[in-house]
Amino acid sequence: MKIHIKNGRLIDPKNGIDAQQDVFIAAGKIVAVGSAPNGFSANRMIDASSMIVCPGLVDLSARLREPGFEYMATLESEMVAAIAGGVTSLACPPDTDPPLDEPGLVEMLKFRARNLHQAHVYPVGALTQALKGERLTEMAELVDAGCVAFSQADAPISDNNVLLCGLQYAATFGFTVWLRAQDATLARNGVAHDGQVATRLGLPAIPVCAETTALATFLLLARETGAKIHICRLSSAEGVDMVRQAKRLGIPVTCDIAVHHAHLSEMDIGYFDPNCHLTPPLRSGRDRDALRLALADGTVDAICSDHTPIDEDVKQLPFAEAESGATGLELLLPLTLKWAEESNIPLPAALAKITSDAARILNIDAGHLSAGSAADICVFDPERCWKVEPAALKSQGKNTPYLGLELKGKVKQTLVEGLIVYEAK
Repeated sequence: MKIHIKNGRLIDPKNGIDAQQDVFIAAGKIVAVGSAPNGFSANRMIDASSMIVCPGLVDLSARLREPGFEYMATLESEMVAAIAGGVTSLACPPDTDPPLDEPGLVEMLKFRARNLHQAHVYPVGALTQALKGERLTEMAELVDAGCVAFSQADAPISDNNVLLCGLQYAATFGFTVWLRAQDATLARNGVAHDGQVATRLGLPAIPVCAETTALATFLLLARETGAKIHICRLSSAEGVDMVRQAKRLGIPVTCDIAVHHAHLSEMDIGYFDPNCHLTPPLRSGRDRDALRLALADGTVDAICSDHTPIDEDVKQLPFAEAESGATGLELLLPLTLKWAEESNIPLPAALAKITSDAARILNIDAGHLSAGSAADICVFDPERCWKVEPAALKSQGKNTPYLGLELKGKVKQTLVEGLIVYEAK
């Protein structure tokens, strides 16, 4: 199919484009930007007047809940949520059941996702077998099966020698290891930031040093081995400062934050709202502001949804007992736009955090609109307001701290490899 997207404001951060330009698509590829190629005749015209046309979003963390947790969500439901949110490429963590620690599981997931003909799925393989932190997986075989990196998700590694060996192996073959900085012993049984809200509500707390202690270990081992590491879901001002210093020292490290942490703080827990039970926990207003500034100055490389659909039965429990996490695929775009507006960040710089910068971390050819590239495109209305409510969310998980709130920014069309896979009614 040949598609002509006309009259839109084209924003392509990687190529430095922010102008009203048309996009021409044929055979699943972008064949031209600006002027039509000779002899081009479109089968479908998309009028993007008053819309923004940008690369399809790239999400660094979206739990699809398969295999093993289909009662919370299915691959089908979450892929629909992805394209409804303008996400055309996503990485899924390895904490499924069983974990993604064998090539067969990875191949099955990619096969199922590919047959849905929706967003591209990039599995992150388990760093250790069964995520137990004891024995390394067959990393080379997992890469051959389609893994783009290796992670423990939220499972700890108590033996630093295992982590050292994993980083040495990764450095040898050029793999990237994704790590979430939280010392399991310091965070034991904690559910909220160690601050005034946890004290007032009597909730077991997780101190900032749980993050910084683990982070210091990761950075020292990365410097020792030369391995590329990606720090997932930073949550504290101190953690941001450590990453900033590590980058200045030349340590090969990148990092991201969950989009929720750019807006919320411990104060949003209110009176035990289980939708605000997140991992890592919502920290102080000072920490939130530091994360926002670090996004602006480039210390934080990307924003992710940290999409975690959860069944109502295990979410609507007392705060300390509720399972942590929030749905986010459909909120990634509007919440990024909200951060940009509130922080006076130019729209191209903000969109880079969820397109080209995220694609660079994944090391995939996505997040841009270059001629010859796959036509993965998001067309959205930046001024369209909508209310976050269960009926408005395609995801099977309706658990989000933003229920009942109005956000600005709504996806109109999503294209994947030149096919219109989502179109708002």
